[in-house]
Amino acid sequence: MSYVDGFVVPVPKKKLSAYKRMAAKAGKIWREFGATAFYECAADDVSFGKRTSFPRSVKLKPSETVVFSFIIYRSRAERDRINAKVMKDPRLARMMNNKNDVPFDMKRMIYGGFKAIVKI
Repeated sequence: MSYVDGFVVPVPKKKLSAYKRMAAKAGKIWREFGATAFYECAADDVSFGKRTSFPRSVKLKPSETVVFSFIIYRSRAERDRINAKVMKDPRLARMMNNKNDVPFDMKRMIYGGFKAIVKI
């Protein structure tokens, strides 16, 4: 079964284009090292729930949107191998080097690794 890294991040609406450019570059790096798929998805139908929701999870501000991202790998071992290479890649380091240029708040990012349990 596949392994998936999932992310939820708040992105300022005025920086969404910059985020898309950064994500496209990052996605190419992940794919180059072996990820089978790389997705970035902007909120389209996400309500602010009474107790839980994507907006609540990242303390979304009115000027922001939620982005849900996921990367698919063949296995957890492949994910660990690929991520080790990606994190050492100078192209990614350049993108993340200047915190002022990163188009989202990394402190409010939610992420984790998930083992696929059903695939149809």
